[in-house]
Amino acid sequence: MRPWVTAFAAIVAREALRFIHQRERFLAALVRPLVWLLVFAAGFRAALGLSIIPPYQTYITYETYIVPGLCGMILLFNGMQSSLSLVYDREMGSMRLLLTAPLPRWFLLVSKLFGATFISILQVYAFLAIAAAFGIDMAPGGYLAALPALLLAGLMLGALGLALSSFIKQLENFAGVMNFVIFPMFFLSSALYPLWKMAESSPLLRDICAVNPFTHAVELIRFALYLEWNLPALGWTALATLGFLALALRGYDPARGLIRRRR
Repeated sequence: MRPWVTAFAAIVAREALRFIHQRERFLAALVRPLVWLLVFAAGFRAALGLSIIPPYQTYITYETYIVPGLCGMILLFNGMQSSLSLVYDREMGSMRLLLTAPLPRWFLLVSKLFGATFISILQVYAFLAIAAAFGIDMAPGGYLAALPALLLAGLMLGALGLALSSFIKQLENFAGVMNFVIFPMFFLSSALYPLWKMAESSPLLRDICAVNPFTHAVELIRFALYLEWNLPALGWTALATLGFLALALRGYDPARGLIRRRR
């Protein structure tokens, strides 16, 4: 097991070093959710009244409601950002060196996925600390209980980005595809407004939001922050993670790539 552990630690350390050398990436990951929390929430507070819905036991402010969705935003953007680096590594040739290591390809890709997810979770907790400084805090044990939910949600969104990177061959095309994935997933979810509020304007949009994997990831985080488990959200998030990961492994299969070239 020593070569496996060494390879896993090396890949995670490489992701950490890349993150340390890109400090603007850390700031950008915090600026986006903080703008929503401190600026947009002030305007939406009066327009979007919130009823008492699980896991909340009383009426809450709009800022409190959107915190789990903004945690999901950080995971979503970082998952896509780490996948963008995969496309860059592939163009520069370093990705080829990684995948030729004498270890299973799935293990190398999953290790890279875990490394990116760990970085995303650190950024989420930094955001939660800033939110608490502004008076938006959760249950004391919720921060620890949210860790498994953040890990699973981060793996799901990272696996989605990994799958996209396996089928996109040029760096220029990946940025455009990210916009077609990130914004629909984020806005067609329960990150900014509850599903019952969406149903008032359009039942069809509500149904689309209900099948969005990002919605289930956000709800998983939301319930975990209040020391509760949303089993349907847990099941759908885990299922989406396995599906996206299987798609990514298929895309990075060299035999299938050879078949495409022959055709």
